Formats: sequence, structure tokens, C-alpha cells
Amino acid sequence: MTAALVAGLLAGYGIAMPVGAVAAYLVALTARTSLKVGAAAAAGVATADGLYALTAVAGGSALTGVITPIALPLRWVSAVVLMALAVHGGAGAITRFRDRRTSTRPDTAPVSPARAYLGLLGMTMLNPLTITYFAALVLGSRTTADPGLPEQAVFVLAAFAASASWQLLLAGGGAVLGRALTGDRGRLITALASSALIAVLAVQLLIPES
Repeated sequence: MTAALVAGLLAGYGIAMPVGAVAAYLVALTARTSLKVGAAAAAGVATADGLYALTAVAGGSALTGVITPIALPLRWVSAVVLMALAVHGGAGAITRFRDRRTSTRPDTAPVSPARAYLGLLGMTMLNPLTITYFAALVLGSRTTADPGLPEQAVFVLAAFAASASWQLLLAGGGAVLGRALTGDRGRLITALASSALIAVLAVQLLIPES
């Protein structure tokens, strides 16, 4: 049981800690909204990681044959979604900056926690590397005797908890950043930098691995 707990924690942190487009978007979203919205978005990312860990534990070796044929299309879909988010985020930041300067129109409607949760859940679920990562870990760690249901449950819950704790840390950083950048120009620069990073990471998804 302890081994399953440690394996799940390591797996959760292993997939959550590398800085990618989802992490950049999470930080930027929290910076321009609130910690409550950021926490909901973080829960969405962790839920996706937990679901993929559960699928990997339940599916085993059958996952490889399912994911491989659709990995490239999923990469394209993920890249398109991320690029759209980058453009939307940059354009929205410019619009909000102009609106505050002219005070002719109210700010855009705030993002609700439910919308943030579903949005980050969907964005993370589009990543085929997540399920491949968990499947490889599960298959590589299995011995001649498959783990029982309690061990599998502990692994999945530990992976979810690890991912959730890291995503909440990112959301907290975004909240601090949002409080520090109280000026309109600072928020504009941060949003544009985040959009540029997301766009670069989206393009990198389409570059073949050497």
C-alpha cells in the first residue's frame, strides 16, 4: 500500500510539474481573476490527471493500441485550441486595457469557477501525452502479480492529490502576481507574455520529436 502511495505521488508530480501551456494559462487566469477561480481551474487539471491515471490503471496494455493511432490528430486539436486561447487571451487583454483607459464600456463578464473548472479539464484531457505517461508508468511498474483494487485506488488518489497540490500552488502564484500587478499596463504586459508563451508551446506540439 505504501509503495502504491509513493508511486502515485511521484506520478502525479511528474506529470504536473513540467511547465507547459496549461500551467501558463492557469497562472495568467488566476492573475486576472481571483484565487477562487484559479483554484477551480486547478481542480479541473487535477481531475483530468486523476481520470487518466484511473484509465491507465484500468486499461493497462490495451491503451497503447488505442492512443497511438490518434496521438497525432489529438496533438493538432490541442495545438489549435491552445493557439485559439493565446489569440483570445491577447486580444481580450488589449480590449480590457482600452476599455479601462476610455471607460466607455464595462469590463467583460467575469469567469465563473465552474467555467474555469470545465475549461481546464477539457484542455488537459486533450493532451495524449498524459494518458501515455500514466500507462507507461503503470505497465513498467507491474510485476508478475497485478496490484489489487486497494493499491490501484491508492495510486489514483495519490496521483490526483499530487497534481492538485501542484496546480493549487501555481494558482496561488497567479493570485500573488495579480495582486502585485495592480496597474492596467502591468496586467496587459503579463497577459500578452502569457499568450505568447502559450502560442510557442502550441507550435512545439506540432514539431516532430527527434
